[in-house]
Amino acid sequence: MTLLEIDAVHKRYGHHDALRGLSLKVHRGEIVCLLGASGSGKTTLLRLVAGLERADRGRIVLDGAVVDAPGMPGLPSEKRRLGMVFQDYALWPHLTILENVTLPLRARDGRNAGPQALRMLERVGLKGFEDRRPHELSGGQQQRVALARALAVRPRLLLCDEPLSSLDAGLREELRELIGSVVREHGLSALTITHDRREALALADRVGVMEAGRLLQIDAPRELWCRPRCEAVARFTDAFGPWTVRIENGILHAPWGACRVQSRPEKLPPAGNGHLYLRAQALRFESAANGPWPAHARVLGSVVTGDGVELRCDLHGVTLRMPAAEALPAGATLALAIDPAQSLIYPQEIEQESLSA
Repeated sequence: MTLLEIDAVHKRYGHHDALRGLSLKVHRGEIVCLLGASGSGKTTLLRLVAGLERADRGRIVLDGAVVDAPGMPGLPSEKRRLGMVFQDYALWPHLTILENVTLPLRARDGRNAGPQALRMLERVGLKGFEDRRPHELSGGQQQRVALARALAVRPRLLLCDEPLSSLDAGLREELRELIGSVVREHGLSALTITHDRREALALADRVGVMEAGRLLQIDAPRELWCRPRCEAVARFTDAFGPWTVRIENGILHAPWGACRVQSRPEKLPPAGNGHLYLRAQALRFESAANGPWPAHARVLGSVVTGDGVELRCDLHGVTLRMPAAEALPAGATLALAIDPAQSLIYPQEIEQESLSA
């Protein structure tokens, strides 16, 4: 069942269209994560759902009731029964940790506020921290408090605005898993926004990609990764490209050679020009270029990472970043085997349109 429906919502600031007819549904018990670069409209959308902004056109329906539409008074934020977790924690500095979590509970159930707050603090790993104040906690601990406060009121929808972006990599992974487990444990729904692809793919049941106020695609993480519907989604999910290619009689002609087309989008004509993208897993190092679609790349340099070495290579004008067992000198030639079955091909002449949920 649908908990949140955003129907053809438009929002403009001055001459800038922050949202352009965007539609989206969030189902009960579902975690939806929206990806997008700065300025794509992610935060504007979250503020509309939270009741902090009003839509210019379209409507927002929460749990079957219209909470925002032109010509009606919008339902105030405090009456929408939402939990909100922000990037900057937004804790009251003069209150203890327990008081921070208890305060919003008192407005709903004063009798059980204390015990509920204590249970939620324990669930997020902060048992024994009740009497401390925010400045006495690390950033990760403060974000746990913010999460506990948002979830303690049992919201029908949790909204997260880049909640992990200010934390280091290890803490991000730990808190991402905590958010997912706690939300699912309590049967809640969540709408979260981020620019971190790994975070979105690991956390969400469905992931959407936004660009210029539009929702380009929303799908299960694996579907989004394997079948991006347009070039913008392929680029934003770290596919290498584009290379200009041509298809003639079922043969795909790329700058490094030709092979038979094994799969292609329905929109791609039997013949014509297109743009090719490749995932890293479609590329394999070889001692010599062989296989159905061999190629040679030129090494630009290498970087030592915690897991080994990352090579930067040029493959006909596109820079590849690939993990390797050892560094190679700049200028070296690298033989690659490319899997044509994993090609992502988009017709060059077709304008990519916004896709709603």
